[in-house]
Amino acid sequence: MRILGIDPGLRVTGFGIVDKIGSQLVYVGSGCVTTTGNELPSRLKTILEGLNEIILQYRPEQVAVEQVFVNVNPKSTLLLGQARGAAICAAVHNQLFVSEYTALQIKQAVVGNGHARKEQVQEMVMRLLQLAARPRPDAADALACAICHAHMHVNFFPAARYRMKRGRQL
Repeated sequence: MRILGIDPGLRVTGFGIVDKIGSQLVYVGSGCVTTTGNELPSRLKTILEGLNEIILQYRPEQVAVEQVFVNVNPKSTLLLGQARGAAICAAVHNQLFVSEYTALQIKQAVVGNGHARKEQVQEMVMRLLQLAARPRPDAADALACAICHAHMHVNFFPAARYRMKRGRQL
């Protein structure tokens, strides 16, 4: 099972791809989709197009996206939610199953502590996937999201055997 993890962000959206083979996780790739400018529509377009290219290149079977946390600044939360929406649209457009996880769930699954620091997440991602170096923070968060999905869905199923509607299993 190939899983695409996404850490949505308006300026930088991290992505990470892992394969789950039996009980093993294998690193496939990771990186970031970086937006420029101040125009919201062009940023959302960059995120959508960038993730579409990644999906076409890596052909994941399922997608895991980090949920938006409620921020002190409601405007920031709303903007982040729109970036997250663009990421989910890319997955749904490509008829992929989408799962959503909170930051707490992701950190708990990867580090064992729901309140772990970013550096701890990076270190555990590096160890779990046997990487030579720490991935960038946004890519590490996306890989952690994919790892969380792999741990949460022990019994994977081919999405084609189930009815899908708007990227969700029925």
